[in-house]
Amino acid sequence: MAALIKKAPALLKKAPVLLNQAKELAMPHLNTFWRYAKVELAPPSPGEIPAAIGDISTKLANVQKQTFRNWTVNQTVLNVVVGTEIACWFFIGECIGKGSLVGYQV
Repeated sequence: MAALIKKAPALLKKAPVLLNQAKELAMPHLNTFWRYAKVELAPPSPGEIPAAIGDISTKLANVQKQTFRNWTVNQTVLNVVVGTEIACWFFIGECIGKGSLVGYQV
């Protein structure tokens, strides 16, 4: 422990240099992330809402017609993975909202 305390001033002197290097390395990745995040994480525009409603109605009609029976194995796996991801995000959000894994605080 004493050795660590003795090395602390030297580490503090190196901290600004290390932080600048980390910033230089991270900026290209952060810029790429930000460019995609602005597009992918944006809420739908008013023009996209009718298209989404049409897409949902098409999917419901396909469920009623049972067109999922004609899916390939690859399409089925992809749809199951996406559905599982959506369900997991829902359950994780519920756990965060509850503040615990079990039960609500009443």
